[in-house]
This record gives sequence, C-alpha cells and structure tokens, in this order.
Amino acid sequence: MTNTADRAAAATPLRRPPVRQATLVRSEIAHTFEVFVSSIGVWWPVQPFSAGRERVVDVTVEPRLHGRVYETWADGTVVDWGRVLAWEPPHRIAMTWTSTPVTTEVELNFTALGPVLTRVAVEHRGWDALSEVQLTEDCALPGGYASGAYATGWVRILTHLAAAAEADTPA
Repeated sequence: MTNTADRAAAATPLRRPPVRQATLVRSEIAHTFEVFVSSIGVWWPVQPFSAGRERVVDVTVEPRLHGRVYETWADGTVVDWGRVLAWEPPHRIAMTWTSTPVTTEVELNFTALGPVLTRVAVEHRGWDALSEVQLTEDCALPGGYASGAYATGWVRILTHLAAAAEADTPA
C-alpha cells in the first residue's frame, strides 16, 4: 500500500489551459497582419505591457522565422520579448514570450472573414512550466495568470491592434 505522500508525488500536475482571446478587426487580413508586425511600436500599449513602460520608444518584430521581438528604450537599452517560432504571413505568427517568469509561447492567427473583416485570435500557452507562486505573481496587471490578468491584458492589447488597423485601413 502506498502512502499519501507517494501518491501526491506520483500525481500528474493539472494542465493549465492556455489564455485565449480574439477580436474582430474591420480591415483586410494582410493589412491587419502588417499593422501587427510593422507598426507594433506605434499601437502596443507599452504602459503597462512592457518592461520599460514610459521609457519605451519602439517595439520591433523582425519579420522572419527566428527573428527577434524586442522593445527599445530612449537610452538605447534593448529588452527582448522573444523569438519568432512561426512566420506565415498574413495568417500566423508565433513567438516565445520571455516576459513571463519562465518562457511561454504566444501564437496569433489571422483569419479573413470577409474582404475587410479579419478575426485575430491569440493563444498564450506554456503555463505548465510555471510554479504555483509564479502563476500568482503580478505581470503588467495584478494577480498574474491565476487571477486572469493575462486574459484581461490580451483583450486590451487586441483592442489596441484593432483600433490601429481600422484607423489605418486603406480606402
């Protein structure tokens, strides 16, 4: 007969589901993807979703497989956000995400729903690698993964992307 400690040690940890959010953008798919990649430094809400916050002057996605994603501060400091893991314009980009206590992954899928309507879906995954304490640590918003702060954050970020793409949509 095994004791309780043995059973607890052998138990498989609960799978932590990815954070999933989506938005509709009144913009053509290629344009929406392009705004995400090329104009991210303009529309990304660096306050509070960056390491440097008010010091950030740009955010860059190097548009290629294994390209860097990083922020640049006014003093020249560069802070990496991750590396591009999948590069499939205008449909998909995935990247490592190093802004979490342990590296996670973010994948964005762009789906044309009409000539000028695009669904942008984000999946932020890899939470199983974080400890219970890390899951509750504050991120840009209080409470971390455990409180739903990442879900709330991605809603805000996607709202900014939609506004930027729609404001800059070619006539």
